[in-house]
Amino acid sequence: MKITVVGIGYVGISNALLLAQHNEVIALDINPEKVNMLNKKQSPIKDKEIQKFLKEKKLNFIATTEKKIAYQNADFVIISTPTNYDNKIHSFNTSSLELIIDEIHNFNPIATIIIKSTIPIGFTKRIKKEKKHKNIIFSPEFLREGKALYDNLYPSRIVIGEYSKKAKIFSKLLLKSACKKNITVLFTNSNEAEAIKLFSNAYLAMRIAYFNELDTYSYVKKLNTEKIIQGVALDPRIGIHYNNPSFGFGGYCLPKDTKQLVASYNNIPNNLIKAIVKSNHTRKNFISKVIINKNPKTVGIYRLIMKSGSDNFRKSAIKSIMKKLRNHGIKIIIYEPFIKNNYFAKYTVTNDLKNFNKKCDIILANRIVPELEDIKEKIYTRDLFGKN
Repeated sequence: MKITVVGIGYVGISNALLLAQHNEVIALDINPEKVNMLNKKQSPIKDKEIQKFLKEKKLNFIATTEKKIAYQNADFVIISTPTNYDNKIHSFNTSSLELIIDEIHNFNPIATIIIKSTIPIGFTKRIKKEKKHKNIIFSPEFLREGKALYDNLYPSRIVIGEYSKKAKIFSKLLLKSACKKNITVLFTNSNEAEAIKLFSNAYLAMRIAYFNELDTYSYVKKLNTEKIIQGVALDPRIGIHYNNPSFGFGGYCLPKDTKQLVASYNNIPNNLIKAIVKSNHTRKNFISKVIINKNPKTVGIYRLIMKSGSDNFRKSAIKSIMKKLRNHGIKIIIYEPFIKNNYFAKYTVTNDLKNFNKKCDIILANRIVPELEDIKEKIYTRDLFGKN
């Protein structure tokens, strides 16, 4: 098959390299720097499996900025560009996605479009009707940052939002390229596939919010949070996973996907779904107040990234806390090796850990790593288990 992947972030690169094992794949992006890196077998993102694949695997793969080259002969076009939640319209802004669909139709009207971008429930059905084009299928991704290709090679499940022959062909392409055997493939209609994506991320956000609220209670009541979580999680129905407290859920997916699901509940009774979003704001406010009450003059932020193994700090929960602290007159210094400038959004940045430690009264670390061992006396964290 000839396959084009539009957008070379986590989702795009991981899908492109996965399928390039057995197909002819072209990755399309507007960023020439990313394109050049991929063509030199260098990964523009931090992901161990992606880096290894590019160096060691024999792949039928190129990257380009030229739309004609990418689209004209493709059997499948996978769209993996980001969709951001727009608070003004209370929905994902899908305008760029719709523009890409129009461009694909203009270059190659018979190509089957696979949407991997996260979209509102009902989008695929609406856009197929408006564009009068049947070859649009939504297939959600369930990937972790820093583990995107691994999660494609060993997927938890494959969901395809259509029952057609082309949907089955696409599922077979994914199955053939995966390392895991006996993968569950679920075919649904498009609305159901879109709902699966949003409800999956909302559940993960809810689980984070739950253990964070447990931690808040224990902190205030001076109880041992770790012991309580261990006891709760020993119930096999709950499980000892995804239970490590944090400063709040963040990252690119969970905040926007939960907001979109809340918006989807318009005129539908709910308490829990909207409470997930509210709980996250409450947690960040609580952490901010704890730090403010310690009366520091300078607070250090150890890394903006949400978790280890990532290089992404879009929508990181710590950024909201930083803003609240600065509004209270507290000076903020960031330690973040991925930022090469001396400033980030008007905050001072340093890559000198010793100097960072010397200047800060308290250092906030969402996750503890061995690098912090020498400065642990100043560290404030809610990381209990040393894992993401």
